[in-house]
Amino acid sequence: MGIFDFISKEKKQSLDKGLEKSNKNLFSKLGKAIAGKSKVDDQVLDELEEVLITSDVGVDTTIKIIERIEARVARDKYLNTSELNNILREEIAGLLEENRTQDVAGFDIPSNHRPYVILVVGVNGVGKTTTIGKLAAQFKELGHKVILGAADTFRAAAVDQLKLWGERVGVPVVSHGMNTDPSAVAYDAIKQAVEQKADVVLVDTAGRLHTKVNLMNELSKIKRVMQKFIPEAPHEILLVLDGSTGQNAFIQAQEFTKATDVTTLAITKLDGTAKGGVVVGISDQFKIPVKYIGVGEKIGDLQPFINREFVDSLFKS
Repeated sequence: MGIFDFISKEKKQSLDKGLEKSNKNLFSKLGKAIAGKSKVDDQVLDELEEVLITSDVGVDTTIKIIERIEARVARDKYLNTSELNNILREEIAGLLEENRTQDVAGFDIPSNHRPYVILVVGVNGVGKTTTIGKLAAQFKELGHKVILGAADTFRAAAVDQLKLWGERVGVPVVSHGMNTDPSAVAYDAIKQAVEQKADVVLVDTAGRLHTKVNLMNELSKIKRVMQKFIPEAPHEILLVLDGSTGQNAFIQAQEFTKATDVTTLAITKLDGTAKGGVVVGISDQFKIPVKYIGVGEKIGDLQPFINREFVDSLFKS
């Protein structure tokens, strides 16, 4: 267990509540799958496969989990269905642990990168601008000096929303308004951050570009202008996905990972859905660390993703 492998009691309660629908959905399906059965046999495993797939874990990840459980059944011929919940919990936690391809430390900022530049990407409607606002609030609460860049200039609503978050949180927002050059906004945000010795810069980007080529070109241009001030910027490319869209979140992840070098993920809106299994599948399929999850409306409900705590809440009986 590392230093970040725990959360406060309040956050754990929030996580439990946020994953309540997913938890109930999973247990309801699991209960039906093992009703009247005492031993984990091929029929139970077939039922379990369907439970996981219909819980938005995804086919490929489901097959991996089933194979792991099959190996355990082979070792212990008389595995009881009463043990299935704990076995499933352990195997999913193990899978998530393997997919932590880098140290993901929540709101901690590397001391050797100041300002630390986060480029935030994702389609419209996933909660991208709200995620940026909540991140800014929590970074500021920890004593970090934060600057926001409103580079989603295709939508007036996105620019205005980010400005409102800036006012609410008390952090400056660099904005040129709507229909202006996004890379110019990014340039000015980085320039201001360097001049003012800021700790963190969060740059919002457009989520509605007509083709993948446009998206790639726009993000490449933004990165180039950032690098005029900070050669290694952006230090992080955070893709925001809406967990409530289930399999559609996989498609969004595919498109964005093809278009740019996504390094971390934030999966939002998990409290309004029974599709919490999507976190497991996306983490496994893309080998990109899930850094944050959204489990409620409050600022503190955007939480650092701690896999064992997440699995504990998902399988809470």
